[in-house]
Amino acid sequence: MNIRKEEVQILRTLAENYMEIATLPVQREKMELWKAFNRHDPVRPMVLIDQLPWNELNQDGELTCLTKDPFLRGIEFQLRSTIYQWKHFPADMVVEPFLTIPFSTQNSGWGLDVEEEVAVTDQTNSVVSHAYKNQLETEEDLEKIKDMEITLNREESAECLKAASYLFDGILPVRQAGGAFVHLGIWDVLAERMGVENIYFDLLDRPDFIHKIMEKMTHSALAGIHQMNELGLVDTSENHCHCSMIYNEEQLPDFGVGVGSDTHHAWGFGMAQLFTSVSPEMTEEFEVPYISRLAQEYQMIYYGCCDRLDDRIEIVQRIPHVKKLYCSPWSDREAFAEKLRKDIVMSNKPTPAFLAADSLNCGVVKADLERTCRAAKRNGIALEMILKDISTVRYEPQRLTEWERCAMKVAESFA
Repeated sequence: MNIRKEEVQILRTLAENYMEIATLPVQREKMELWKAFNRHDPVRPMVLIDQLPWNELNQDGELTCLTKDPFLRGIEFQLRSTIYQWKHFPADMVVEPFLTIPFSTQNSGWGLDVEEEVAVTDQTNSVVSHAYKNQLETEEDLEKIKDMEITLNREESAECLKAASYLFDGILPVRQAGGAFVHLGIWDVLAERMGVENIYFDLLDRPDFIHKIMEKMTHSALAGIHQMNELGLVDTSENHCHCSMIYNEEQLPDFGVGVGSDTHHAWGFGMAQLFTSVSPEMTEEFEVPYISRLAQEYQMIYYGCCDRLDDRIEIVQRIPHVKKLYCSPWSDREAFAEKLRKDIVMSNKPTPAFLAADSLNCGVVKADLERTCRAAKRNGIALEMILKDISTVRYEPQRLTEWERCAMKVAESFA
């Protein structure tokens, strides 16, 4: 890997800034807050911001990457984006005092690539509308689904680690871990291979066909999980799962000190977002048996995303090892908190729609967050509020800063 002298200087300067942040005492303080929270002894509700519209945030050039090589550029953006978020809207994020370089891997996938048409309104934004082609229409099409094959490029992995270690020697410690991932949200994958409406029709008209699809998809995912474990590609020291911080005494007691080396000592996450529009009984029949087989491979499970769960909590909290359930804007938060088991975290997603309005109304944001906090407190539930899936802030990054300040004040008022 050829690294230009000016690239070395750029990255080392960023690394110095990063480490100034990562070594602040507040990082360990926040980690301890998360550990208390995850053992259901919360000091207060916790707040995070993730999945940002980065294309709208670079108003002052803070996020402009200057390196050319794709590998270096990825590291540069990781450093720049972390520094940027810490500076402008940190909430309860934790910046760890090291850099993780993933192993270089290849996942063959499910055997089906996405075939789609897209519609874009903002050429700088990754948020687009999709029309997916149905690739699973007949019994014969089931043969298209293949078991995952994960391969590790050891030579390239060693080269990447060597380059990063050279770049950051004496400034930023470097470790290598992870690099492979298996999505446990099979229905999200199928939505891109079949189209949502086609799935809905088949759930009603051809339930046996859907079960056959799910059996093959689950088998494929299990094959990928087992290969990740065999190749040592599970990062049990990763500090987040589905945008949530996961420090805990049992599995991740300190920075970079994960226990174990495979998925049985790690977090996994699943979801069935399109099941918001089906009955709880369909969730019980077509989702829970399959996600449960995958969940058995993990120590802890985070379940849910934009799907509504308040009307089926009794069903999904039977998923093995589930520790956090997602309360989306489409869930009735009071009903959610009332039904949730006390040993499961209420992981709330405040609506990002408030940031997309003509202006940000902090009074409305405050009232909405307080409603959620009251519901959790009334039912003795540990609550985290994660602002995510932010499609736009109307090119006004300060809206995130304003939201963060409001959310932290609300959280502290419920300490």
